[in-house]
Amino acid sequence: MNDPSLLRAIGMSGSLRARSLDTALPHTAVELAPRDVEVVRAPGLGETPRFGTNAALHRGGGMIALDAYLARIGYDGPRAPTLDTLRAIHALHPRAIAFENLDSWSGRRVDLSPAAIERKLVRSRRGGYCYEQNGLLAHALRALGFEVRGLAARVRWGAPEGETRPRSHMLLRVELAEGTYLADVGFGALAPVAPLRLVHDVEQETPLETFRLRGEDGGQVLEVKSGEAWRALYWFDLTEQLPADYDLFNWWVSTNPRSLFVRSLVVARPTPHGRVTLFDRELTYRRRDGGVEQRTLASADALRDALEGEFGLDLSGLDGIHEALRRLASAGGASEREERF
Repeated sequence: MNDPSLLRAIGMSGSLRARSLDTALPHTAVELAPRDVEVVRAPGLGETPRFGTNAALHRGGGMIALDAYLARIGYDGPRAPTLDTLRAIHALHPRAIAFENLDSWSGRRVDLSPAAIERKLVRSRRGGYCYEQNGLLAHALRALGFEVRGLAARVRWGAPEGETRPRSHMLLRVELAEGTYLADVGFGALAPVAPLRLVHDVEQETPLETFRLRGEDGGQVLEVKSGEAWRALYWFDLTEQLPADYDLFNWWVSTNPRSLFVRSLVVARPTPHGRVTLFDRELTYRRRDGGVEQRTLASADALRDALEGEFGLDLSGLDGIHEALRRLASAGGASEREERF
């Protein structure tokens, strides 16, 4: 089943049921039905997949349970691949699934296979960082019929002037009838809470911040408005990245001793009123009106309460996490503040 129009029909209608091999389409025939797809064998085509209401949807090398994902983020709206659908999912996803690096920080392997991402972020009610967050979003959007491509960015947020960093951040390009949009639910404390149009020098307001894109060196820089100034988040171009590319990036980011995500605990989540972040022991609330409240968490219990309460993370499957939090709490002193998430 490689015909794009047929794949889009599955995403828009939610279902196809094969009845006959003699009508409607060459070699195979389908009719719209309430919710499922039965396996059919057509001459020269082999088997087509069976999709159920909570089936694992497969496309582009990935599988997720779409219904479980949508329930996880609290979305029960239309499933047509439209801008309204994208906006709704993009707003709900980061509120429900916090950005976090507990695995790389505590020495665990970060597995980017679709099954592992779904198990961790959906079934186990954990969070993840950009490859997991945007990877999960990409699989879900493709299952809904969106045309999605993965991109990679060079992070500039917090970087010294003139420093060029590797392409270590994942974001998504989504093609819609209205044009090309960027989707990014994985940039930690400043991930946009709405998709952004791929247009230059236009201020784009979201419920929390205002962003813009400007052209530079054959690509574009995403900037966020800070007071009256603009600060760069990252540079990227439209070169499509494949799963093998992200595997390499992920290995470096999750294992290199110099990586922020190995050295420090980083957790973030937007709320209807602002953003809450945890950098090592420093818990920060930032409101839409510019107000900031900070406090230092001085015990493992306080850290765990914040992770479970403020960020909605289920830590029950993380062996040894309380001891890791105890070591962090007893380290003393303030963390070296960084802004690379």
